[in-house]
Amino acid sequence: MKTRITDLLGVKYPIVQAPMGWIARAQLASAVSNAGGLGIIETSSGDLDAVRAEIRLMRELTDKPFGLNVALAFVRDPDIVSFVVDQGVKFVTTSAGDPMKYCDALKAAGLTVFHVVPSLRAALRAVEAGVDGLVVEGGEGGGFKNARDVSTMVLLPLVCERVGVPVIAAGGIADGRSMAAAFALGAEGVQMGTRMVSSMESPVHANWKQAILDAQETDTVFLNRMGPGPALRALRTEKTTAYEIDGGAGARDEFKTAQALYFGGDMEASIALCGQVAGRIDEIKPVAAIIDETMAEFEAVMATLARRFAPEAANV
Repeated sequence: MKTRITDLLGVKYPIVQAPMGWIARAQLASAVSNAGGLGIIETSSGDLDAVRAEIRLMRELTDKPFGLNVALAFVRDPDIVSFVVDQGVKFVTTSAGDPMKYCDALKAAGLTVFHVVPSLRAALRAVEAGVDGLVVEGGEGGGFKNARDVSTMVLLPLVCERVGVPVIAAGGIADGRSMAAAFALGAEGVQMGTRMVSSMESPVHANWKQAILDAQETDTVFLNRMGPGPALRALRTEKTTAYEIDGGAGARDEFKTAQALYFGGDMEASIALCGQVAGRIDEIKPVAAIIDETMAEFEAVMATLARRFAPEAANV
């Protein structure tokens, strides 16, 4: 399959793994890259020594392309551009901040740069900054969000109608059916977060994976809508339900104990970021199976739609 995304990233399939803090490291990212997608290593945890080690490990585990994410709101090192360039990666996503900040410097170093956007306004600013492409993220996705959330169904076609750069769709993507919907709305690639958190190679504790399998489509909460700082979408637990009731202004402080949940399995120790698509996930699978099944279903859905609704075009 060829799109502008596969060409720019040098991958077999236009499927990208979301850059989740502490989770998007070599164990998971290498599985994605080896399966034909693009694994991403995170920097949002702030531990650049650990990130450097993960990148070295990544190169031992795969010879396929991979990328790095810079979450601008969490940058602690003022020389982050040099850090990224020194890692020898060719693709970087920036997120959670102003794309103008580092785009020129990253591109001057020869990197391909995509920026994650939650609104049309943010998309237009990123294009003005000179990015090579966008990750358009709907409000149903997990993680830190724009407080004025817009669903993928509305945001994706809105942005695709107004920009000429290639777009990766994020938020609500878990399989070939949702990938086909994203392509119908203008995307040329997709990003998966919650689906990858619940994969076999994901490093998170089994309790978190099981919570995703058990979740209904209504079992996420949207916290801190009124600020200060970004909002976030997470799994519903006793802790996050309490924050939902009181507005969630202190929710970010919970990430000081995130690793007790992420890797210790105490689901009330912190906050488990998660998208609404958890309601559609009911099995833990290897990353390779997820990607292979996604592509097979995507092709089957597109072919079925063509036969049913555009038979003349399907026969050309």
